Amino acid sequence: MSTKTPKIEMKDVRKAFGEKCVLNGIDLTVNKGESLVIIGGSGTGKSVTLKCVLGLMKPDSGSIMIDGVETTTMNQKERDALMGKFGMLFQGGALFDSMKVWENIAFGLIQGKKMNADEAHDIALEKLRQVGLAQQTGNLFPAELSGGMQKRVSLARAIATNPEIIFFDEPTTGLDPIMADVINDLISECVKDLGATALTITHDMSSARKIADHVAMIYEGQMIWDGPVGQLYDSKNSYVEQFIHGRADGPISKHS
Repeated sequence: MSTKTPKIEMKDVRKAFGEKCVLNGIDLTVNKGESLVIIGGSGTGKSVTLKCVLGLMKPDSGSIMIDGVETTTMNQKERDALMGKFGMLFQGGALFDSMKVWENIAFGLIQGKKMNADEAHDIALEKLRQVGLAQQTGNLFPAELSGGMQKRVSLARAIATNPEIIFFDEPTTGLDPIMADVINDLISECVKDLGATALTITHDMSSARKIADHVAMIYEGQMIWDGPVGQLYDSKNSYVEQFIHGRADGPISKHS
């Protein structure tokens, strides 16, 4: 039995908004260097789970530990230090329109790590190369890029600080199937190159199959199944079966 401390561990995490219970006792473990993908429909609690781990939301109760350290009771200074371990690819890209591409990528280096602009610029260009974009792209503005290129820039920004943990929020939303597959490949490569731990939320089963080591499904605020990605299509769970095959009939529909 392994005694290694999980990179991320959630125990009985609960979060409600008024009378609506969104997280109803979430238990989740992500080991160091592992890529975990959380699947589930809209409104099931995926995004709230991610925001609680990131510290953007405070759970009503429960424990969230990073490297064995409780995060729900951290003060602001401790929380700021913890954020240095994280990289994030937001669903819409969330690039700063008024900044050049290289400045977007270097943002965390300059603002978070207080790196000088010249050094951060060189790293930004290297990260551009890693995600398959030409260095000249660094001098463009986000509005001058296609959706796929913007997503690559967002990935470059997510990995720029060499984070220990990377969060991916619906990384292929808005992309055509070919570009989505390219992004999935890049995510897999970048996470492996960094030796990072990855936590992804998605409803895109192609993404889940390609970038996950393990998959967990959330339904009505609870993790109802988790296992190796190789068992996803043999889960023996009727909720998982309905979701991954996109069937109209099944237990999810009956409870909607």
